[in-house]
Amino acid sequence: MASPNLVTVTAQNFAETVTRSPVPVLLDFWAEWCGPCRMIAPLLDELAVEYAGKAVIGKVNVDQEQGLAVEYGISGIPALLVFKGGAVVGQMVGLRPKSELKKALDAAIAR
Repeated sequence: MASPNLVTVTAQNFAETVTRSPVPVLLDFWAEWCGPCRMIAPLLDELAVEYAGKAVIGKVNVDQEQGLAVEYGISGIPALLVFKGGAVVGQMVGLRPKSELKKALDAAIAR
């Protein structure tokens, strides 16, 4: 079950959710048919709860939001981008351990 702290990001709410966010944003570019995307989903749910108030955890469905995927050069999924102040400050592709995701978030928070 997805965490209520996990945000679905679309082209319509991207600026509000990501660009103008006062806290870092970890954005997961994913698709329903992607096995590794399904495997990383529970970790993102946990991070959304653990980082509530300190960071935003969001998901972009690349099948529904192809424009965002193209804009950010997404060629493989899951692709995880960390934003701070509206700019990409970190990027990971593929299934990653929770510790690596936390390290990227902690680095963005400390910036």
